[in-house]
Amino acid sequence: MIKRAGTFNEEIRPNMLGGKGEVKLMHLMEGGEFQGKGRLFSINTIKPGCSIGSHQHKGDVEAYYVLKGEATYYDNGERTILKPGDMAFTDNMQSHGIENEGTEDVEVLALILYA
Repeated sequence: MIKRAGTFNEEIRPNMLGGKGEVKLMHLMEGGEFQGKGRLFSINTIKPGCSIGSHQHKGDVEAYYVLKGEATYYDNGERTILKPGDMAFTDNMQSHGIENEGTEDVEVLALILYA
């Protein structure tokens, strides 16, 4: 299967998981394409002042790979800065959140797989 640029479904999520502002998701895979092994593979664009709220993963794991911008990342309550090329992994029953406190968009490749 080939998916061409410009054909991916995009979604705007206001106050994503209790976060601030809006986050745009460009879904790279959807539904049955995961063959029951996951539920999200997207590029998330977080504008300045926006965030994905801190949340716990139950029954799945998530990896973030930063493509663009600097993000404030909360790993089980611990605050750190992620830059392009950094990857963060959240295991089953662990919590995380991400915020854009900068002046340019943050783009994060996000993958959620079932535990």
